[in-house]
Amino acid sequence: MVIIMLGAQGTGKGTVAGLISQQMGWPQISTGDIFRKNLSEKTELGNKANEYMAKGELVPDEITVPMVINRLKEEDAQEGAILDGFPRTIQQAEKLDEILQEFGKKVDLVINLQTPKEELIDRMLTRRVCTNQDCKATYNIKLNPPKVEGICDNCGSSLKQREDDCNSEAIHKRLQIYEEQTSPLVEYYENKGVLRTETVSTSINRMGKDVAEDIVRDIKNNK
Repeated sequence: MVIIMLGAQGTGKGTVAGLISQQMGWPQISTGDIFRKNLSEKTELGNKANEYMAKGELVPDEITVPMVINRLKEEDAQEGAILDGFPRTIQQAEKLDEILQEFGKKVDLVINLQTPKEELIDRMLTRRVCTNQDCKATYNIKLNPPKVEGICDNCGSSLKQREDDCNSEAIHKRLQIYEEQTSPLVEYYENKGVLRTETVSTSINRMGKDVAEDIVRDIKNNK
């Protein structure tokens, strides 16, 4: 089963994808995590990706697409995979359809998360991530703080603020890019009959874990 996570930055795509991954045993394939891993290792790919990420711009397809293709071919992704952060454009979605068809697969479910804009900005400014690439836990110092300030509950590694979360101007630009380039994917997948839209917001007391629990239950019931 191939699942795609849609939604602007800060909606909780990583949280929902991570919880589904834990319950179903399918890998969470996040282009953002791969970019940051390459950046920490100072690879050529990481340096190129950072030039765009630091400015709040999308990493171009010539860097992103080959990486995702290779990841989907790995053994642990054969039963199911959760794509978090890809595709981001119609062109990428069409290319993904072509790739999956070669494997005899298709996109089975697209989870579209929505959150009010001002809440999104605040979430990103207060988001912290574990520096341990094998852990990758995410916290929010307001909504989901660690037990010990600056320390990951899971592995004890230090937490940091992502470089692309530090600048409110860059955040606004990322949200604008999403609206212009990525939101058309909602219509694309809605027309394919695989879209499921969920609102994640403190205003309705519904967070990512609530969405993930409902989706996992539905997947298991439909097996």
